[in-house]
Amino acid sequence: MVLLTVSAVACGCGGRTGVTKTTQLPAANRPVVQEATEEQLLDRYNGLARNLQSLDATVELKPFAGSAYTGVINEYHEVKVFILASRPYNIRMIGQVPVVGKTVFDMASDGHDFEVSIPTKNSFLVGPVTLNRPSTKPIENLRPQHLVEALLWPPVRKEEVTLFEEFNDEAVRYYVITVLRGGYKSEILRKIWFNRADLRFLRLQTFGPKGVLLSDVRFSDWQPVDNPSSTFSEYPHTIGIDRPHDEYRLDLSLTKVTANQPITPDHFQLQPPEGVEVTRLGDTAEDKQP
Repeated sequence: MVLLTVSAVACGCGGRTGVTKTTQLPAANRPVVQEATEEQLLDRYNGLARNLQSLDATVELKPFAGSAYTGVINEYHEVKVFILASRPYNIRMIGQVPVVGKTVFDMASDGHDFEVSIPTKNSFLVGPVTLNRPSTKPIENLRPQHLVEALLWPPVRKEEVTLFEEFNDEAVRYYVITVLRGGYKSEILRKIWFNRADLRFLRLQTFGPKGVLLSDVRFSDWQPVDNPSSTFSEYPHTIGIDRPHDEYRLDLSLTKVTANQPITPDHFQLQPPEGVEVTRLGDTAEDKQP
């Protein structure tokens, strides 16, 4: 009797259909969903990561600091930035005011230490990349090494444990590969997202201990690099970097990208200008707090 009642409600009564509205989507507007295995997507991602050894890019960078949770969001002027990056952890960033060309900052990191020169404040900062020094001004939490993993993606090693899943929202369907961190208790190390419409890599999330979301990076507008090769030919020209615990976000619009050109180590070393006092972060008890 219950089954008969449910069937009657679903099909309508008195010969009327139970469907209230039907929308026919044209074939051109129907989302495309492709199928892929975890192994295929890992090969695709690792092919990108391992074949990208260095990057030389010109970028229009727009910083945002704060969040809705703090009640204050600061939007800064757009800066033209020249970026050099090479594996494993080398990066150099020179920021200039557009049109005028005046340098507002010069940052470098070799994976162990970072150096920051701010000519407008006659300041030169040096510190270890492991330094955790939250500032009341979120934009001061920006470190050059924060961009390394966003620009030179870490490959997934064979010994790392991964999980594979589908994720759907109203507009897009995804594949997600979760890479785990080992130890006495497994934790999430990073999540790699793929759009199932074209199986393109479009998001990289990095996690710290206890599931802390350190970085959430989104990629779009893939275009040919200036020197395409058989092993590396395209790079995203729009990148959004969100550092929720550092409370800042960077929107990058790349106007020029050259990949895998040799970059000598001296490009990642800064020397303080003559007469500028060097501030060494991490030398005080406050700086060394975890």
